[in-house]
Amino acid sequence: MPIGLDPTYLMCMLPAFLLSMLAQFYVSSSYGKWSRVPNRSGLNGAQVAQRLMERNGLQNLSLQQVRGNLTDHYDPRAKALRLSAGVAQTASVAAAAIAAHELGHAMQDREGYGPLKLRSALVPAVNIGSNLGWILLLAGIGLQVSGIAWLGVILFASGAVFALATLPVELDASNRAREILNNSGIIVDAQERSGVNTVLNAAALTYVAALFGAIMQLLYFVSLVLGMGRRR
Repeated sequence: MPIGLDPTYLMCMLPAFLLSMLAQFYVSSSYGKWSRVPNRSGLNGAQVAQRLMERNGLQNLSLQQVRGNLTDHYDPRAKALRLSAGVAQTASVAAAAIAAHELGHAMQDREGYGPLKLRSALVPAVNIGSNLGWILLLAGIGLQVSGIAWLGVILFASGAVFALATLPVELDASNRAREILNNSGIIVDAQERSGVNTVLNAAALTYVAALFGAIMQLLYFVSLVLGMGRRR
């Protein structure tokens, strides 16, 4: 039976799919709402990033604009803070929150934040595991060789570990964003703070959903391999 039609697979992955859809809706609605609310400082996302870089001793960073919607990220290899056009050019509460969040990652990088270093170190293993894991798992099941199948599961597990390592990195960056926005005076009233919290919390939910999905997929693969013995 194809994996996608396996009732066990549907039972494992349907809740993860629903949580992912809920997270994406929450992000879209939160960003959509607060991107229309101007911040009182009148600074667009690029200006917020520039001011925060100066206040926090990060003038060496390259501030760049990238294509796409919500494609904002910090590149630790290039020491570059990259903001999407919607964030860089808009003087909104949402833009300030996102720019500050990405600067939070730059602060983590400067300090050698442990979870960030762990996540970066896991990238090669995740790239290998996501490709080779499928091959070994299917080969092990097809050949009825549990050792090969378990090796595939172990490689897949790197994705769940990566998602687990990502969560504290993102939560910490959001906490830093709240602090530096408040301390800089860019965010000045309760409404703005509420908007910043909503946008950052919505983003955090996407990482929770990703971790939940990775764990549920891993559990399904474990059930497949365990089932090999019962089918003999």
